[in-house]
Amino acid sequence: MTSATPTVTTTEEAVTGEPSVFEGRGADGASQKLPVVDEPEKLAPEDARELSKSLFDRLAVLEEGTHEYQYVRNTLIEINLTLVRYSARRFRSRGDDMEDIVQVGTIGLIKAIDRFDLSREVEFTTFAIPYVVGEIKRFFRDTTWDVRVPRRLQEMRMDLARANDKLTSKLGRSPRVSELAEHLGVSEEEIVEGQVAANGYNSSSLDATVNDEEGEASLADVLGERDEAMDLVEDFQALKPLLAELSERDRKIIELRFGEELTQAQIGEQLGLSQMHVSRLLSRALTGLRAGMLTSS
Repeated sequence: MTSATPTVTTTEEAVTGEPSVFEGRGADGASQKLPVVDEPEKLAPEDARELSKSLFDRLAVLEEGTHEYQYVRNTLIEINLTLVRYSARRFRSRGDDMEDIVQVGTIGLIKAIDRFDLSREVEFTTFAIPYVVGEIKRFFRDTTWDVRVPRRLQEMRMDLARANDKLTSKLGRSPRVSELAEHLGVSEEEIVEGQVAANGYNSSSLDATVNDEEGEASLADVLGERDEAMDLVEDFQALKPLLAELSERDRKIIELRFGEELTQAQIGEQLGLSQMHVSRLLSRALTGLRAGMLTSS
């Protein structure tokens, strides 16, 4: 090991002449020297791999819950934190604090250490990285939604993103809902539900600055307002066939009253009817239309 690499010593070398709580004992009770690592974060990757193998051998024969076992486990975590930082870098564009991401990834590292088995004959780094990355992805999936949606829809959003990229590349255009549904093996209703839910992943403040033709403005200034007259469109569509069922005279009275805004007396003069007669005809027609609207709704 070069001089630039942190030194690794045994506990007997580190504390000469005095017993150390980290001088562990194996399953047969024999004393076993445990390594002491100075500045584990500066340990070279190849040295960390070799030392990890040695420490996993020790961990397998130490009794869980003892000081020796905890020391070896903690040392494994410390010398492999570079794996977490390496994995966390791919998520730096997400906008979250890197230290938070590293902390979450460390949870994945700890899970990997607790579940690693040397008998599998696989490098620990190969085994650990999926645990680290998986824990970070789970963190983003569960905590970064601005509007909380069910887990099922959170997973649907990720499936849709992957399917959309794959089909866009294959088709040379954006896939239709039916094509996404067929690709994922779900109904079109589920695809639409997932697309709507994806809108809850990110939100913007109404005070956010946007650029328009006149320069910068807040988002609230450029958003359209609710037009209450739009609520009448559906009513007009429902009313149209009901008006067609009225007699020609009743339609004329309604047109003069509400279209031209004439008084009942003026309508009577135009049609040669008394004001009272116009009032009765108008009341009857409106009652019939109202009943028809309630029935159709």
